[in-house]
Amino acid sequence: MIPKSITFFCLILFFGLSNTAKAQFGFSHEIGVIAGPVAFQSDYGERHDLSTNAGNSGYGIGIIHYMNFSYTAECNCYTPETYFNDHFKLRSELSYNKTKLDHFGQWVEGKPSLGKEQLKAMDGSTDVTNIGMQLEFFPLSIREFTETIGSWAPFVSLGAQYSFYNAEAYSTMGPLGTPLTTFPKYLTPTDDRAYGFSTESSSVWSVVSSLGTRYKLSPLSDLMVDLRLQYYFSDWVDGLNPNPELYKENKANDWNVWFNVGYIYYIQ
Repeated sequence: MIPKSITFFCLILFFGLSNTAKAQFGFSHEIGVIAGPVAFQSDYGERHDLSTNAGNSGYGIGIIHYMNFSYTAECNCYTPETYFNDHFKLRSELSYNKTKLDHFGQWVEGKPSLGKEQLKAMDGSTDVTNIGMQLEFFPLSIREFTETIGSWAPFVSLGAQYSFYNAEAYSTMGPLGTPLTTFPKYLTPTDDRAYGFSTESSSVWSVVSSLGTRYKLSPLSDLMVDLRLQYYFSDWVDGLNPNPELYKENKANDWNVWFNVGYIYYIQ
């Protein structure tokens, strides 16, 4: 369930930015929904391993809102033609993704050992709620795309999101935190945590970049696909963070790749 504080913040963000942009530029609105698979790149599993990338995957859904500066609903007409109006849109988003996490790769394969059994038994999950904005750049004319059914509008985007995460770490061998159930590298204290694992709820900033395209279905609707990279400014989003001073392989924060399919409707 999305916390009430997030919903309230989202409404303030949408209406505040809408009023500001409306006073300065004139624009129209677009709303849409997105959904698709998410591959979470974390401390579970082996880096650059196909089974890890495929296994540690989940799903994401979201609601999106666009400010279209090329058209204004007030007069049902195009705005004065400028490069910005014809090539940029501002996207606001409220989204949610959830991923179940396990260890894969060479460290759990081969001859059985206590360490391998501990890793196999160690599971986790993370669910993340995101609020943020992206500025989308369309190399081709937005006006021409709007007027042509069956046309394509590729885009790239860059933005920031504030993410609320809930991470869990556990083992089928028993409670984590003892040498009998926990792989040694996760028993070492990290940051202000007693161990290199944590079951916690917190928040973090993230940067988001996307590459995608729209397809014009009708005068007032588009189909959208995009491939997103989201990088979190924390290594605790997945619930694991072996001490990076001792374990040099732990050299990156958590991030994910999300493939979206979406439907967008133009509000007049």
